Amino acid sequence: MQHRAKKRFGQNFLHDKSIIGRIVSSINPQPGENIVEIGPGLGAMTIPVLDCCKKMTAIELDRTLIENLEKMSASIGELSLQQGDALKFDFSELPSEPKLRLIGNLPYNISTPLLFHFMKWADQIQDMHFMLQKEVVQRMAAGPGSKTYGRLSIMVQYYCQVVPLFEVHPGAFNPPPKVDSAIVRLIPHVQPPVKVDDFKFFAELVTSAFNARRKTIRNSMKKYLTEEQIQGIGIDPQVRPEQLGLAQFADLANAALELKE
Repeated sequence: MQHRAKKRFGQNFLHDKSIIGRIVSSINPQPGENIVEIGPGLGAMTIPVLDCCKKMTAIELDRTLIENLEKMSASIGELSLQQGDALKFDFSELPSEPKLRLIGNLPYNISTPLLFHFMKWADQIQDMHFMLQKEVVQRMAAGPGSKTYGRLSIMVQYYCQVVPLFEVHPGAFNPPPKVDSAIVRLIPHVQPPVKVDDFKFFAELVTSAFNARRKTIRNSMKKYLTEEQIQGIGIDPQVRPEQLGLAQFADLANAALELKE
């Protein structure tokens, strides 16, 4: 199909067959699974996945691609196409058993909002396999002390185990993006790895800390906790946010919430 990639949709179409094969192998789709593809595009990944599982759902924003996807998939299996914006899609409308397996080459310009949107349904998701900008995958997987560690690292790791799989060169796409890409596997935790008394407040505190990431915790947390209160939790008030792990941020948020209440 001749289709001009639309910049407003963040379209970069995957065409490298060896990369597509590695992605499908990593997903390992099986019949009977509840697979949902975000942004199938020209169907480069859709068709081989559908050939394995025989039934799947795809959410595509660009309505001009729908007819071609329907024609391509007709002889392969049952493809349920949902035309719409994945950022607004209510995943509770899909069957919840078996759990969802999300896959896709996410538009890089909205990848972070999409990830946070998907996390709302983490308890209904078995796993996720996404193509993302390499830098985003590095940030998601980063640990304390790393230059790439930040708010995204903490929030994604609260919900999921992050497993970077392999990198993808720009030439694997048409048009080639200006950045390197990577495939990541996200596996939602059965139980959160830390206890958070109020998730919304926890997210607010983490955001506040990394909005002032060059400041010490004593300064960036002063609207929540005093230096003495931070010390009382067992955290050095002189450290910067990127030096604290997920559990320490949970401790800060729980302590600040208790004082607030």
